[in-house]
Amino acid sequence: MAKKRVLEGIKVLDMTNVLSGPFASLHLALLGAEVIKIENPKDGDLARKLGVAPEKNKILMGTSFIAQNCNKKSVTLNAKTPEGKEIFKKLAKDADVVIENFRPGVMDRLGIGYKILAEINPRLVYCAISGFGQTGPDAFKPAYDQIIQGLSGEMAINGDERLSPLRAGFPVCDTVGGLNAAFATMAALFHRERTGEGQFIDVALLDSIMPLMGWVVANLLIGGQQPVVMGNDNFTAAPSGTFKTKDGYINIAANKQEQWESVCDVLGVPELKIDPRFKERDTRKKNRKELTPLLETRLADRPTLEWVDALNANDVPSGEILSLERALRQPQIVHRGVLQKVHLNDIGEIEVFGLTALFDKTSGDVTAPPPTLGQHNAEILGRIGATAEQLKEWKSKGVI
Repeated sequence: MAKKRVLEGIKVLDMTNVLSGPFASLHLALLGAEVIKIENPKDGDLARKLGVAPEKNKILMGTSFIAQNCNKKSVTLNAKTPEGKEIFKKLAKDADVVIENFRPGVMDRLGIGYKILAEINPRLVYCAISGFGQTGPDAFKPAYDQIIQGLSGEMAINGDERLSPLRAGFPVCDTVGGLNAAFATMAALFHRERTGEGQFIDVALLDSIMPLMGWVVANLLIGGQQPVVMGNDNFTAAPSGTFKTKDGYINIAANKQEQWESVCDVLGVPELKIDPRFKERDTRKKNRKELTPLLETRLADRPTLEWVDALNANDVPSGEILSLERALRQPQIVHRGVLQKVHLNDIGEIEVFGLTALFDKTSGDVTAPPPTLGQHNAEILGRIGATAEQLKEWKSKGVI
C-alpha cells in the first residue's frame, strides 16, 4: 500500500524565484503539498535560464530550475495587471500557504501583501524570505548568496592563511534560508492546527546562516577566542582534519584521547603517545603543525582505502575525500535513495534529490518532474471558474 504524504491536502502558492524560495517550497512539495508555482508569463522563474546547458536554458528548463522544482505545478500570472491581482486573490482564498522571496514591500505594492490576503483568508500562513528581513537598517538592500556569505562572517572563517576570505563552494546561505523557511512554515501550520489562526513569517538569509556557526560564535562570545582560519583542520581536536596518503588524501577525526592513541598504534608510532608535545589534547592542538608531517610520513606508505579500513576498524572515524561524482555514486547514497529518477519531456530521464529525511509511515518521493512554464494554467485556473474562452482572453492581454 502506498504511503500517505504528510502535507497531502495543503495548497501552497509559490511566488518565489531562483533558489532560497524554491528550495523551501520544494520540501513542502516533496512532503505532498500541492505547490502552485506562480510565474511571470514571459519567461518564468529566472532559474529556468540558469545552468551549464544552453540548450536547456533556451527551452526554459535550465539545470538550476530542474534541481529545485520537482512535484510542483506552474501557473503564469502577471500580478501587475488588475485581472492578475484578482486571480491571485481568488487562488489565495482557499490556500494554506503563500511563500515569496521578493524584497520587502513588493507584494504590498502589488496589492496582494499579507494584510490584504489575511482579510480574505485568516488561516493563511504567509512566509516572506529576503536577504535581511522585513525590518532593520539593511532591510531594503539587494542581496545575493555571496553578499550574505560575506556579511555573515562565514567567508572570514573559511580558508587558511594563504586563502581567506573564502566562499563556500555552493550557495549555502540561500539553501539554509530555504530550509529555515520550510521549517518555519511547517511550525506555523502546526500552530494553525492547534489554534485555527494563520500568521506572517519573516525569514532573513542573514539571520538563517548565523546559527550554523554556533560553535565558532560561542568560542568568541563566551570564550573570548577570535576564530583562526585553519583550512582543513578541525579546531576542536588534533589530529582531526585532512592528511596526505600514498595515493591521495584522507580525513581523520581523532576527537577523543583514546582515538588519538589508536591512531598512533595503527600508524605504528606509539612513541608519539608519550611525546610531551602531543600527549595531552590541548598541547596536541597547539602543536598540530609539528604533528601533521610526522603522521603524513607514515600515511605515505599505504593507499587511502587501506588506512580508512584500518582506522575505522579501530574506532577512529576516517574516510576518503571523494569527488562530487564519486560521492553521488557511493553505495551508501544509492542505498539511501538520496537521488531519484524522473522522466522529463524533451530531455529524458533525469536524477534529482528527493526528501532526505526518511519517514516510516509517510512518503517524500519525487512523483512529478519540474513543470514547463504555465503547464497547469487550465487545471488550476479552471478551479476558480476560468473557461477556455477566459483563458484565451487573459493570454491575449498578457495576464497569463
